[in-house]
Order: sequence, then C-alpha cells, then structure tokens
Amino acid sequence: MPASYNRGRILILLFIAGMGGFLYGYDIGIIGAALLYLDKTINLTLQQKSLIVGAVLGGGMFSSLVAGIPAEIFGRKKVMICAAVMFVASVALIIVAHGFVPLFLGRGLQGLSAGMIAVVIPLHLAEGLPASIRGRGTAFFQWTLTVGIMSAFYIGSHYTDTVAAGVTAGVTGDALLRAEDHAWRWMFVSSIYPAVLFLVGTFFVIESPRWLFRKGRPEQALAVLRKSLSEAEAGTEFREMSEIITRDRGAAKPAAPTLSGRIRDGLQMLSSLAKRKYIVPFLLACAVLGLTQATGVNSLLQYVVVILQQAGLDAAVAARSAPPISAVNCVFTILGFFLVDRLGRKGMLMIGTAGITISLLAGAYTFHQFESQRVDVTGAVSSAVAASGHSAAPAGTSLDLTPAAIGRPLGEGASQLVVLYSYTGRGGDEWMAYAHTRDAHPTLSLPADPNGGSPVIKRATYGPAPSHHTGRVIMFCIMLFMGSFATGPGVCVWLALTELMPTRIRSIGMGVGLMVNQAISTGIAALFLPFVGHYGYTSIFLFWAFFTLIFFLVAAFLLPETKGKTLEEIEAGFEG
Repeated sequence: MPASYNRGRILILLFIAGMGGFLYGYDIGIIGAALLYLDKTINLTLQQKSLIVGAVLGGGMFSSLVAGIPAEIFGRKKVMICAAVMFVASVALIIVAHGFVPLFLGRGLQGLSAGMIAVVIPLHLAEGLPASIRGRGTAFFQWTLTVGIMSAFYIGSHYTDTVAAGVTAGVTGDALLRAEDHAWRWMFVSSIYPAVLFLVGTFFVIESPRWLFRKGRPEQALAVLRKSLSEAEAGTEFREMSEIITRDRGAAKPAAPTLSGRIRDGLQMLSSLAKRKYIVPFLLACAVLGLTQATGVNSLLQYVVVILQQAGLDAAVAARSAPPISAVNCVFTILGFFLVDRLGRKGMLMIGTAGITISLLAGAYTFHQFESQRVDVTGAVSSAVAASGHSAAPAGTSLDLTPAAIGRPLGEGASQLVVLYSYTGRGGDEWMAYAHTRDAHPTLSLPADPNGGSPVIKRATYGPAPSHHTGRVIMFCIMLFMGSFATGPGVCVWLALTELMPTRIRSIGMGVGLMVNQAISTGIAALFLPFVGHYGYTSIFLFWAFFTLIFFLVAAFLLPETKGKTLEEIEAGFEG
C-alpha cells in the first residue's frame, strides 16, 4: 500500500468489510452439511429443504433490491449496523427452531442481512478506496467471502465426522438422533462469534465521502478523503466529485441534507435509471450480475455434498471433500486479488468463464456416462408398492428388477435405484429415495407419512451405480469450476457492480442489480433438487454451461475495461 494512503483507516475499512464478506460466505456454505441432518430431526419435504436453502438467497434478493434506498437516505454506515444486528438475531432464531417455519424464517432473516451486506460493503469500498487499489480492495471482500465458505465447510465436516464416529462406536436410536440434532444446530451457532465482531466493528467505520458530498456535507466529505489520502490526492478526487455531481444536479450546490430532501433525491435516482446515459452501464452491470449466478455457483456450493454423494462418494467422504473445494476457491481468489489491477477486469472474466464452461461440460459428460444407462422402472415400482397392501408406507417391499422384468441387461457391478415419490393428500410435496444394490430383487422401504397418506411413485429409474472414481472426477470438475470462478467472476462481479454504475444511480442501481443476481440464485437453489430428481445432474450441468458461454461472449464483446480509472472517469466514458 503506497505511503500516501492512510494505512490505518483503509485497514479498518477492509477488516470490517472482510467480516461482512465472511458472514455472507458462511451463510452460503453451512447449509450443505446441515442438510445431512436437518430432515433427520425435523420432518422436511424435498421442496421444503430446497426452500430452506433458497431462503438466504430469497431474503437477499428482497433486501438487495431495497437496501440501496436506506443506504442513500441514511448512509452506508447505518445500513451496515442494521445488517449486523439482523444476522445476530437470525442465528438465535435458527438454533431454537423445531419446525420448518421458524427455520425458514431464521434463514430468511440471514438472507436479508446478507443482501444488505452485499449492497452496502462493495458500495462503501468503491466510494472509499483510491482508484489504484479499488480492485484489490473489492477482491478482498470476495476473498473473505470464500474464507467464510471454506470455514463453513470445515466446521460442517467436523460435526459430520463427530456423528460418523458415534455411528462407528455403535450409537443408535434416540442417542444418534440427539447427536444429529446437536450437529446441525452447532454448525449455525459457530457463526455467532464473527457476527458479534462484525457488529462491534461497524461502529468504527467512517462514512462514505461521496455520500456525504451528495447529501450537502462537502466539508465532511473532504475531511474523510484527507483521512485516507494525501492532501493532493484528496483535493483531486474532491474536485472530480464536485464536477460530476454538480453536472448531474444542474446546479452549483448539493441539496440540503434534510430527510425529505434525501427521500426526494432517492426517488429522483430511481427515475434516472431510465435515462439514456445511465441505462447502458446499468444493463451491463445487471447482465454481469445475473450471468454470474446463472453459472450455478451458489447452488454448486450449497449442494456440493449432495452432488458428490450422487456422483459416487459416500456421505462422510463427500462431506470431507467439500473443504478442499472451498480451499481452491479461497486460494484462487488470492491469485485474482493480485491480478485484477494488472490484467484488468475484461480479460480475467474471459479466462474465468472459459474455464467454468469447460468444467461444467466435463461434469455433464461424466454424469451422462451412468445416467444415460438408467432404465425407467416407474411402472414396476408402482405395481410392487400397490401390491404390497400397505395403506401407509411400504416397509420392505420386494421389487423384481431382473433383466427380464425391466427389458434390458445392466451388466456387472452395483446398481442404483432412484425413486421420486409423494404421498396422497400432500399436494406437490416430493421426496427422494436412493438404494445401492447388487441384487436384482432389492427391498424398497419408504418412511411412513405422519398424515397417513399412501405413497405415490412419481418416477423411478434403475441403472449402474456411480463409482468412487466417478465421484473423484466430479470433485475435480468442481475444483476446476471454483478455481476458474474465483479468478474471473468471483473477483470481477463486485467491481462490475460498483464501477459500471454511475454516481447518480449507484446505490439504487446496485440494489436492482443485486436483486437480479439474488433472484436467479434463489430460483436455481429452490428448483435444484426437484429439477435433478426429474431430469438428472447431466441436465443441470448443461444448463449452467449454456449461460456461462453467454457470459463469456458478453465479457468479450460488450464489457469495457475499467482498470485504473476513477469512478468519475468510467462514468465520463459512458457519457461519451
């Protein structure tokens, strides 16, 4: 960091931003391991589990849309404090939950906090850091996000190993149930310590100089700039801020800092989104944000343990594989941290999206190798369940899946039966059951429906089971995905969000852009399990690869380079 900068002020800002990024990442990462035990202690349908995963993203979608307004009216610092309070409250709600509703509400509250963090911290970093280190500063926020994900994976793996050790020692019945309940609750409790640190730290953050200037407090804005920059650099940035904001307002002085004036200014910013000189950078930023989530990154991280399980790894190995994957994300984010202000945003996005596309296509091909050999045995399973005579759930229903019965041989080795089912009277609720077997007469046992409904087989397939080797190949594909994402979209998405948005619409525009980002992420997460239940993992990997290819084309042909430019210079480029 050059000597002309105030190291202390910048380091404080980066530390608090890092705590916010850590919590954001922990939110994303911890649910993967928790899903292994949630439905063991709380009765959850397939859709309810997806909703719990998507609750963080859904809450983030809503709050990211509206967070720009209070950030513009009350300032960046107050919104950061509010986000910290909400996160602490969400942890308390989750750890006392004993049903779907409080668990969903607690995760949703975490999402609201995460959405506010995602808006206000990159916004504050963009407005408070010098242009020459803005890329690295914003990349630091992304790096701490990956550290949060990695920490969540390691903590999840720790509690998973604890439960597995109990099973090995012969723990069963109620004792095992208590161990599983303790495991998932303490996965969430572990986030309370960084949350409290983030809450305390937000009180030491100084307000954004650009926000202060826009709200009619130029003397305070200049004072804040002088705390972070040399006198000459502070004066230069202050003059650039004054020129562009004065030009936007069409007057020589900012509006008076009254609450009604701030609200009126916020509404005027909303209307500014439709103006021609703002719409192009706004749409480009929204495209980058939306396509970042269309790569499937959040769902891949949240369901990584489930994906590895279905690729051929057992539950314990899959859980232990998640931390190394997150470590790749973290390490390659550091690489992006050093390269983003050297190679530029455009080139890194192109390299990253190319690597992601290759990894997803390789993953789709690997899943296709065994999913394409599965035979539809819905009729055979439905008939066997109906003939069992069980009015509730069939316990120990014997199935005839011999080559003569299913119409084709499956070859040597283990086979896997995948059953998608529901119960009468439960609407669209669906569950998944998996069975690995070397016997052509496997026994199907479905849990009893608490409401007394009869099982309805929606879809059943039978075919070769994925091997441990297949699971390792998918693990490598996911590692390649995370390394490519970390050095490309992972680092550049926050820069695109903050750098492309003009000063006049930055806080509101960031909120709208992040809403697009979170809406796509929420939709993918909420539909992930039902989608793969009906269409398989090959289809979801191809879906993500298609949109990543579009992302590559947008970066190559539409995105301008913003490396080393002040926010005012970037805005002037779009005006030209």
